[in-house]
Amino acid sequence: MAIPRLRHAVRTLFEVPAALRPLSRACSTFHAFTDVLRLPKRQMTKLVFPLRELERQLTPDSRLDLHVKIFDPSLEDISKAEAVFTATSRNRISYLSSAVRLDHAPDLPSPEGHTKKMNFFKVGKYFTLVDMPGYGYRAPEDFVDMVETYLKERRNLMRTFLLVDSVVGIQKTDSIAIEMCEEFALPYVMVLTKIDKSSKGHLLKQVLQIQKFVDRETQGCFPQLFPVSSVTYSGIHLLRCFIANITGNLD
Repeated sequence: MAIPRLRHAVRTLFEVPAALRPLSRACSTFHAFTDVLRLPKRQMTKLVFPLRELERQLTPDSRLDLHVKIFDPSLEDISKAEAVFTATSRNRISYLSSAVRLDHAPDLPSPEGHTKKMNFFKVGKYFTLVDMPGYGYRAPEDFVDMVETYLKERRNLMRTFLLVDSVVGIQKTDSIAIEMCEEFALPYVMVLTKIDKSSKGHLLKQVLQIQKFVDRETQGCFPQLFPVSSVTYSGIHLLRCFIANITGNLD
């Protein structure tokens, strides 16, 4: 499972970011889903399902523009998925190795499977997450040999996650990665980051524009967007559940 431009988000998926520790209890405890379940229903829904909160701002006729419930797990499913991302003595989450070319990548049997190398993180017995270098003008010189070859030839690659800054929307560098996934016929997902940085109105405008792009311009992208915040943890639990589901670890 490959995730370009995900150095900070890797930490968010697995543990509390260091930046959160000095914050108030209202922000710093939401990494634990047991704490989320204690919230009032409206607040809990807003935190776990941020697209639903955005959908509330649309008129009934416009709500079909957002694909909110294509992946619509129960709270019980989300709770189950948390075990995959929680490090324990029996479920070790650890850095495995780095690689600069495909032939340097770990030989992982299926289904296991600003950065300058491909970094591999083993998530217990469940899967291996690959943090890949960013694309665009700051990409490493050997980006093509490193990333494109990996995406094209790694047969047990289950899903690619593209991180798009929700404040500015899809940029030229994002289009490079999208075109790559489409050319290689890779199934991929768009994760919209930094949703805490915008007003509701601006965020809704960006999400609708990106949703329209996905619907009209892509074939391999999962229709539902995943907006997240590494500060408030909004959307993180749903994204974790989606990853657990596609890797066959939700049951």
